[in-house]
Amino acid sequence: MSILDSVVIGAGQAVLSASFHLTRLGISHVVLDSDSEPGGAWRHRWDALTMRDVHGVAELPGESPPPRDGQRANTAVPTYFAAYERAHDLPVIRPVRVDRVADDDGILVVHAGERQWRARTLVNATGTWTHPFLPHYPGMETFLGEQLHTADYPGPEHFAGKRVLVVGGGASAVQFLGALAPLTDTLWVTRREPVWRNDDFTPEAGAAAVALVEQRVAQGLPPQSVVSVTGLMLRPQEREAERLGAYAARRPMFSRIEPDGVRWADGSFERVDVILWATGFRPAIAHLAPLHLRSAAGGIQLDREGRGTTAVQDPRVQLVGYGPSASTIGANRAGRSAAKGVQRALARESLRTS
Repeated sequence: MSILDSVVIGAGQAVLSASFHLTRLGISHVVLDSDSEPGGAWRHRWDALTMRDVHGVAELPGESPPPRDGQRANTAVPTYFAAYERAHDLPVIRPVRVDRVADDDGILVVHAGERQWRARTLVNATGTWTHPFLPHYPGMETFLGEQLHTADYPGPEHFAGKRVLVVGGGASAVQFLGALAPLTDTLWVTRREPVWRNDDFTPEAGAAAVALVEQRVAQGLPPQSVVSVTGLMLRPQEREAERLGAYAARRPMFSRIEPDGVRWADGSFERVDVILWATGFRPAIAHLAPLHLRSAAGGIQLDREGRGTTAVQDPRVQLVGYGPSASTIGANRAGRSAAKGVQRALARESLRTS
């Protein structure tokens, strides 16, 4: 079996950027995408999410970004990605679901069922969408209503006439309340008091948020999302929910779940029909476990004080869509950085074997 210079795992924005730059550097590689069609996680977003609602899809190298208009994001972004793959002849193979990546005497072996690829380096860009985080609360298995996570959100019409409890303090929870409060009865709970920002989210503010995530990754700590450190903002489409009091009526987390609702430590009870867990995602990196990349602190430490994409534990491995690049704010830059990291690793290997 031939040995590639690199294997790229994933299908999102950072992957396309990395593949583009690897191609330009003349580095032989393949891109393994677990989905059957282009688009990555964007293919699975809810229908009501439009291009006006998203935080922005950064311009991919050599192309202009898609317009911020009323198109559905789950069709506009995949169409944009598909066109980009064709235009730049990127070597994408799909569907390929990677099970694990192991080391075989200095060569990285990517296993996907009965198939495998051997490479000198790896770019991992599996993101977080396939690894939703659902906290456990006492009694949640007894709830007789419906429980959904952000990853399962079917759109606002599904909840009409139901009392919906939205759990979570991030941008998704805010957006869900904005869509649901004008249609039905809602209740919002968070672990911490929400932090609102009233200023514009400028490029400088985005860079400052990324820097906070970089600090954690530099220490080998599990990363927080970029969104978690930017603060919350209300968009025009959420002002009606604000007028209705959906945000002002926020309550702290309940202590347990009962068959027809939730109960707080003070004994108070709220009946609900649906619990919508807007509790975020975690990095989908279980397939990298055989490489032992995690630090004692529980995360994967990256180079350049968290600003880079190279795994400190194994410089053959690049991570994009992890930590500071898990947002569109940093994804495109991370793809270029990963390609440069692969080039450096190959140069070191060449010197070692010459």
